[in-house]
Amino acid sequence: MRTIKFGARLAVAIVAGLGLAPAFGDEPPNDVRLGLYSVFYHTSADDVSGPYVPPGVNLKADNLETLYAGYVRHLPDNFAVELALGWPPAQKVKGEGPASVGSVPYNGEVLSSARWISPTLLVEYNFLSDTSPLRPYVGVGVNYTTFYDRDTTAAGNAALGGPTKLSLTASVGPAVTGGVTYRISDRWHLHASYSWSQVKTNLTADTDGYIRATRISFGPQALVISAGYSFGR
Repeated sequence: MRTIKFGARLAVAIVAGLGLAPAFGDEPPNDVRLGLYSVFYHTSADDVSGPYVPPGVNLKADNLETLYAGYVRHLPDNFAVELALGWPPAQKVKGEGPASVGSVPYNGEVLSSARWISPTLLVEYNFLSDTSPLRPYVGVGVNYTTFYDRDTTAAGNAALGGPTKLSLTASVGPAVTGGVTYRISDRWHLHASYSWSQVKTNLTADTDGYIRATRISFGPQALVISAGYSFGR
């Protein structure tokens, strides 16, 4: 509950910070971007614990692609603030470990799915002048991730012994990014970046009162390719 409250406060702070940033007489442009998120997971999880769970039962998240949207507010001295969002995708989680749990196939089976909302707020520094067509940048910030539409598959229910309810806690963690912007004209540009963020959650599975649990670190890395439009000169 504390994490969820913190996330709500973070969202309010993001909106306030973007909306109340001071205006400048010769202000650099602000950007809106739309493109593709390719997310690569480096999953690390504790073995699943609970009744009737054999040793070595673990989980792994599938890589995925989804829509990227970003808003960048440029500041003086080559700094900028970016709010990056992804369209909530259906994240699939597979079993890892033993080939089967009892007589039920497990390793490599899709056991569950969930959707996530994961805004990331980044403070970035752009190299070179704002008149340069090609500008690399680096950034650091914070990521907030929350999960919804949490469902087990038929394979997951079979492995767990019946219909199961899933719970995943929200996550707040650091994020870093590096990228490059290529300006085609005063208004249009192309953008590419590669980012890492820390996303950890406690997963609890309730099967008719039998509780199984694990701690998952997703370790997502994201490649973004997008097109952008500048305004506010």
